[in-house]
Amino acid sequence: MGAKKIFNTDKRIRLGIWGLGRGSVFIKAAKELNIDVVAGCDFNDEIRERFQKECPDAKVTADENEFLSNKEMDAVLVATFFTSHAEHAIRALNAGYHVMSEVTSFFTPAEGVRLVEAVERSGKIYNLLENYPFTKENMYLAKLWKDGFFGEFQYGEFEYLHECRELCYRYCVLPDFPPITPGYTVHSWRSWLDFHYYCTHSLGPVMQITGLRPERITAFPEKVELPGYIPGSGMSKPCPSLIQMSNGGVMRNLCGATTADYHMSKRIWGTRASAESFEGNLYLRLGATGGSMKTPVQPEWPELGDLADSTGHGGGDFWELYYFARQVLTGEKAPWDIYSACDVTLAGIMAVRSHENNGAPMEIPDFRKPEVRDRYRNDNGRMVQPFDPAKVFPEGHDKEKTSDFTRLMAKIQENSVILRKAMDGASVYEQIREKETRLDVITLLNKTLEVLPELYSDRTKASALVSLYPESPAAKALTGIMTLSEPETLESQDILKQKIEKTMTSLLK
Repeated sequence: MGAKKIFNTDKRIRLGIWGLGRGSVFIKAAKELNIDVVAGCDFNDEIRERFQKECPDAKVTADENEFLSNKEMDAVLVATFFTSHAEHAIRALNAGYHVMSEVTSFFTPAEGVRLVEAVERSGKIYNLLENYPFTKENMYLAKLWKDGFFGEFQYGEFEYLHECRELCYRYCVLPDFPPITPGYTVHSWRSWLDFHYYCTHSLGPVMQITGLRPERITAFPEKVELPGYIPGSGMSKPCPSLIQMSNGGVMRNLCGATTADYHMSKRIWGTRASAESFEGNLYLRLGATGGSMKTPVQPEWPELGDLADSTGHGGGDFWELYYFARQVLTGEKAPWDIYSACDVTLAGIMAVRSHENNGAPMEIPDFRKPEVRDRYRNDNGRMVQPFDPAKVFPEGHDKEKTSDFTRLMAKIQENSVILRKAMDGASVYEQIREKETRLDVITLLNKTLEVLPELYSDRTKASALVSLYPESPAAKALTGIMTLSEPETLESQDILKQKIEKTMTSLLK
């Protein structure tokens, strides 16, 4: 990052970050955007310590009241637990701070009404931190759309697939982050939340590209779960929905968990042109006809793109902070105000209600209108929580033994995935076209030999834990995660080791 002055002012925004896991990723971009991180709050000791090392002069606390009483702050970035965003944003607004909130804005329509009216009452700025509209591709498409290049929106298909199984049992996907503690519990919301609530990474870009709002949604229930989640988890499956936008066009919104993550695959059709992108390759379809010319293009950033590129999440984190800082410092409105935040949040809430009602279409209410808000003021409906994250073992369980549960889940997954990739890769080795990918398979087979002792040891401990509490949700999750390394590990460790070594010798001939 350079020393270029972005805003024509020396005024600084003093920011406190509430929730220092995700929240800490904004520190780097903040420095370039007239934002000084002066405070932090998190209940986790280790995460607070990491934050303090990055921001040694910031006031750091585990106490929410102490954090909110810090009058050296101008604004608060809310990156706490998903189900707490509305409560924490309202508290920050009421304390006199501007607010940025991670997705989504609230968990029930009634919370949304309270949040909208807290923003309106406070006179403070509220921005949603939804970053996927601000990738290089999506900002390029948004500019073309605004220029009339695509015509009117007809249909779109946007996907954000993120298999988050490990995050049910670990605070962060980084390998040095510890498992959830106590180890006989699971993550307080990631372990069970319906993925429809997290629709913003795929719906958000369509809204910001086209300028449209979602009006109606339908979502059929998906009943096939990936193994290794606590049974009934809403995070364990794909969550598709169909959404009618405000001009009458329709999009298919796909989020959730599958055996292939796509953090942004998209196709979007207008009446004059269309676009499609998969794994970073963007094509325009030109000519306003079914036989349109398929044209590969290389999108370019707007000004400041070099800074955006260096800050992570495809540049989106930088632009979120940029638009917020610009609004605070200059008054120019940011893309994600409280009302558009309500639109995208309510789409997820109504998708959950639709699939709970076997796909019945649901209105996505417009909270810009006070008379509409009045209809939802007391609507505290939320998904039926399938289990208690603190009670995945029966009452009276032996905590000395069950405390190893989340570690076992995280490590068995990590090592089973290595084994699964290696063995599956070996089975199709002759059909793999790229030399580099063939070498990856050999590397994975070598890595498998390294992790086999730990995998077998952990499987033995997991089997013992399953036998102690066979009907518990935890036992079913353990049983599921162990299927990832089967049938290979049903053989002895020595036999499997010999088989892998023989396979490597054969493939290297």
